Amino acid sequence: MAKSKPLQLEDAIVKLEDILTRLEDDDVALEESLKAFEEGIKLTRAAQKILAEAEQKVQVLLEVEGEPVTSNADYKDSE
Repeated sequence: MAKSKPLQLEDAIVKLEDILTRLEDDDVALEESLKAFEEGIKLTRAAQKILAEAEQKVQVLLEVEGEPVTSNADYKDSE
């Protein structure tokens, strides 16, 4: 069985936009709308996780000697 690649934020956004377009269509049956909504919730949660992980990485990169860097002066002082 082939391993699927991890969901990328951009892919999640495209899929969410597609779901929104489908849900805005007046001809969509209730059952299909509920399935699309459920898929949208899963994609939203996955996107939030991706963003949280990226935020953590940025936070780690901004730390100098274990202390958060709040300005360029803080960074220059640590050099």
